Amino acid sequence: MKWIDKYLEEYYRFLKEKTIVTELPAGDWVEISTPFTDVFNDSIDIYAKRSNGKVILSDDGHTLKNLELSGIEISRSSKRKEILERILLNYGIKLDEKNELVTEATESNFPQKKLNLLSAISEANDLYILAKHTVGSIFREDVKLYLDENEIIYTPYFISKGTTGLEFTFDFQIAYKKEEILIKAFNSVNKLNLPHFLFTWDDVRQVRERQTEKKVVGLAIINNEEHEVKDEYLDALESKSAKTILWTERTRLENISKLRAA
Repeated sequence: MKWIDKYLEEYYRFLKEKTIVTELPAGDWVEISTPFTDVFNDSIDIYAKRSNGKVILSDDGHTLKNLELSGIEISRSSKRKEILERILLNYGIKLDEKNELVTEATESNFPQKKLNLLSAISEANDLYILAKHTVGSIFREDVKLYLDENEIIYTPYFISKGTTGLEFTFDFQIAYKKEEILIKAFNSVNKLNLPHFLFTWDDVRQVRERQTEKKVVGLAIINNEEHEVKDEYLDALESKSAKTILWTERTRLENISKLRAA
């Protein structure tokens, strides 16, 4: 067992221990408190109730409300609205008339739907960086321009199913004749999103390599302009044979070569 495998097991245990379910006093709703955090560094909570044989999942409107409190009003910016709509479409999440992010689940697909809602909330929270007047786009858009500048043909928001049966989304997929590259754009790296990427990539890789008979490569493109990336995170990626491009070093030939088939 590689040392990172132990870390991943501890990560799964941490997720389970830090996920707290509370029955709310009024109505049929229950609150699911997760270890993931929002723009104010508070825990991301989602809400669930049974209705006509299905489970309704909602963020209770907290995502857009928190963005407004941080200076982001989606309705006032066509660009922000476009980005939010793309995020919700990608994860199959709806925005209702009360500005709540909602989705419906069945008993069989509840894990996938819960994951989709949490993923949509986390990505929507990234819109807070647009509150800074000096920032014109989220990091994923910068990576998209980087791929375009290097004339790389890619599929954005690539979805694939892993051995667990869950579907995971990667920011970009580059397909070559004998190799496939799955890319995650990290605006910042932490102890939650890095293990998640390593798990999803490894889970999907096992399926994709059987399906396509191609080598599947994981590539993390990390924004290190404002935050220094810890060596332990880079070591973790290397231990899982994932490739890395630090944003400040993106123009180096050895890094551009990572976008092309070996």
